Amino acid sequence: MLTKTSTAVIDEPEQTTAKAPVKPAVDTQKKTAPAPAQGLTIYLDGKFLPESEAKVSVFDHGLLYGDGIFEGIRFYNGRVFRLEEHLERLWDSARSICLEIPLSRAEMTEALLETIRRNDLREGYIRQIVTRGVGNLGLNPVQCKQPSVIIIATTITLYPKEVCEKGLTVVTCATRRTGSAALNPAVKSLNYLNNVMARIEANLAGADEALMLNEAGNVAECTADNVFIIKRGQIFTPPISAGALRGITRAVVFEIAAELGLKITETDVTRHDVFIADECFLTGTAAEVIPVVKADGRMIGNGKPGSITMRMIGRFREMTRETGTPIFD
Repeated sequence: MLTKTSTAVIDEPEQTTAKAPVKPAVDTQKKTAPAPAQGLTIYLDGKFLPESEAKVSVFDHGLLYGDGIFEGIRFYNGRVFRLEEHLERLWDSARSICLEIPLSRAEMTEALLETIRRNDLREGYIRQIVTRGVGNLGLNPVQCKQPSVIIIATTITLYPKEVCEKGLTVVTCATRRTGSAALNPAVKSLNYLNNVMARIEANLAGADEALMLNEAGNVAECTADNVFIIKRGQIFTPPISAGALRGITRAVVFEIAAELGLKITETDVTRHDVFIADECFLTGTAAEVIPVVKADGRMIGNGKPGSITMRMIGRFREMTRETGTPIFD
């Protein structure tokens, strides 16, 4: 049983006669194709650099200690989806770990949009990173005088098309989700080893994803996705307090459910609840909305993506094509 619980100017790299101008990374006629051999153009601390020249110091605490934050953001049809929400979460994460982002939100927005433009993309994925910056080999972040900002615009495909259409298989992993008393999951930090270890377990089991439990034994999330189950027409998802990330796509699903007249209950979810669900789906910026059809060898429902899940996916796709912050206007 489920029990309810309570524009700024951005410096250009120095011009020299030896270097040719950086060409667009992707042909606009091939919106989702990978970048050609010359690579991407990366934003790094106020400069736009060729991929081969975009480097960070070996003394950056983001590298040494995972000391930093990030956001993954999607853009569709020439628009960045839910940009303001992602920036809000980035700034919230920074405040929580006492990290001062060296750009205003307006400057960050323009840097992000310009990175996409310079790569000539209309569809793709942004990785936005803020590290503590260069320090020494000591742990104390007071040695890091200037945070570093990195923005990468590229394309991304997490799963083959046929897997997205037929549904994922998941396994429960032994690696538990980091508890909020250790590192609050609301902070989207660069320290993802917990999730990486769970991902390795999924790989070893031949599964597409891994269910991560919290210390109470309840479902928290997957390695990079929020979890939803459907039983008798009602939708359930673990609460943030269970260790789930406050996902942007998760929030969009709440909006879609309200539009469709469906109720979502935030409640503790057990493995048993997943096994007996009529439907199950995952949400995440990179994964979008994707069905799950098998968990720990048990078929979910009839083993095919369910009708409510497909309605969610359809409406989500409409929203991504029709809304967002314009990139080229």
